[in-house]
Amino acid sequence: MANPSQYYDLLRRPLVTEKSSGMQGRHNKFSFEVASSANKVEVKKAVETLFKVKVLQVNMVTMPSKQRRTFGRVGSTSAWKKAVVTLRQGDSIDVI
Repeated sequence: MANPSQYYDLLRRPLVTEKSSGMQGRHNKFSFEVASSANKVEVKKAVETLFKVKVLQVNMVTMPSKQRRTFGRVGSTSAWKKAVVTLRQGDSIDVI
């Protein structure tokens, strides 16, 4: 068993949106914001170690940066990486 403290930097936060909540209920898929250097194998090990569940599949998406305006000046948000994790039937994560 791996040391759980090494995975806290990898999984930044769970994503709680309408779309992700629907995927949790219907398809047993959970979304996380992860470190930009993370890969699928690392995310799978992290979720299995921290939440004591069995991961069947991991999908990764790099979310692009977006332009935003603040006080009339144009800026942009940072790009970030999202992981969608599919769990075994019967397993669940309490994200709130």
